[in-house]
Amino acid sequence: MSALSSSNPAPSQAENAIALKEPAPLFPFLDLKTQFASIRHEIMAAVSRVMESQQFILGEEVQALEGEIASLIEAREAISCASGTAALELSLEALGVGQDDEVITTPYTFVATAGAIARQGARPVFVDIDSVTFNIDPAGIEPAVTERTRAIIPVHLFGLPAELNPILEAARRHRLAVIEDAAQAIGAEYDGKKVGSLGTLGCFSFFPSKNLGGAGDGGMITTQDRDLATHLRQLRVHGSQEKYHYKILGTNSRLDALQAAILRAKLPHLPGWTRQRQEVASHYRNLFAQYRLEQITLPATPPDRTHVYNQFVVRCPRRDELRAFLSGRGIPSEIYYPVPLHLQPAFADLNYHEGDFPRAEAASRETLALPIYPELPEEHQAMVVQALAEFYRI
Repeated sequence: MSALSSSNPAPSQAENAIALKEPAPLFPFLDLKTQFASIRHEIMAAVSRVMESQQFILGEEVQALEGEIASLIEAREAISCASGTAALELSLEALGVGQDDEVITTPYTFVATAGAIARQGARPVFVDIDSVTFNIDPAGIEPAVTERTRAIIPVHLFGLPAELNPILEAARRHRLAVIEDAAQAIGAEYDGKKVGSLGTLGCFSFFPSKNLGGAGDGGMITTQDRDLATHLRQLRVHGSQEKYHYKILGTNSRLDALQAAILRAKLPHLPGWTRQRQEVASHYRNLFAQYRLEQITLPATPPDRTHVYNQFVVRCPRRDELRAFLSGRGIPSEIYYPVPLHLQPAFADLNYHEGDFPRAEAASRETLALPIYPELPEEHQAMVVQALAEFYRI
């Protein structure tokens, strides 16, 4: 056998069978290339501007982006950092959350939320979700408060704001900070106000798949508290306010000027992209009604909130069978999130067990994300819903 054939063996019959069952998707779950093509000249001009300046760390581009995000969010201050995860970690650090403290949050979210708490030496205390919105259930927060509780982190999941008023009221009663995890919800509104402006701090991610995404990692913290903002700016540069002088220990969590420039080029388009996402969601709803797919529960849209649809997540019977069926027909989908955080091995030391948060566990078993992005063609949406209808009529 030649070296070539031994390093690239022919696929087995089983592998061929799998390949036949799972064809390549007919279209992408998320198409970033189409968006880039529409604003290529603006992005490349922004990149060129930074390359010509040779100023890559913080600087004018970053300061300008911070001002623009603060204006968008209606916050007094915006502090950029290396990622959405870093935004959560820095926020907890700035609030003094540390060893043996407790922070209340949801088990049905991306790992960074609870991971940031644990990495501070604090304990994530989970509260079950509302089964309609998938966000943390405010009714479960107050019973979870102890003398060690320092903060609450509600997550505005999939682009829908959490029910903030009762959360903020509970926080005031118990003198707790509220950190809004708005990584998936930039531009969303609760009771007429932008998420990220209502709590003690708001945390945003510019991961490429977000509604406002960079060309890599990036994050932002928003606040109305200028003293907290000053502390955060110190923490993100190794704890320094004066070069080579350190009164506190910080970390390296700075946003690159290249990322800032790219985000600034994209930011004016965000309102239009948000409207397009909402139009795509509306078209899905019309298609579901047309096909009478009453078995599937569509995303909630409470009247006091705007949904910006970072994801379009439905609840459906026989989820895993359905996803396999869709895959076999080249229809892309995703699962957010297949295992709730309290059942993840990384959090085994918290001693939670199956059945502790039944609504989060049910959501992990039953939810499916369908393709959604501003430029998603209606014919692709029709293909998705037709395939769903075919599955449930078999």
